[in-house]
Amino acid sequence: MRWQLLLTGLALMMVFEGMAPFAAPRAWRRAIARIASMPDNVIRTVGGIVMAVGAMLLLMITNV
Repeated sequence: MRWQLLLTGLALMMVFEGMAPFAAPRAWRRAIARIASMPDNVIRTVGGIVMAVGAMLLLMITNV
């Protein structure tokens, strides 16, 4: 595995994750509060869907 590529992906994820709290901290805080009040199974389902979509995109990108 290319460590540079893995670290590049991690760095890009960190940039994207930091954009919302940097740009709109109040809205981000409200969204996090809403997420915290959701049942575990809903959060788990959404997380699974996001991971599956990310994995499919990764496979599409690496198989080009």
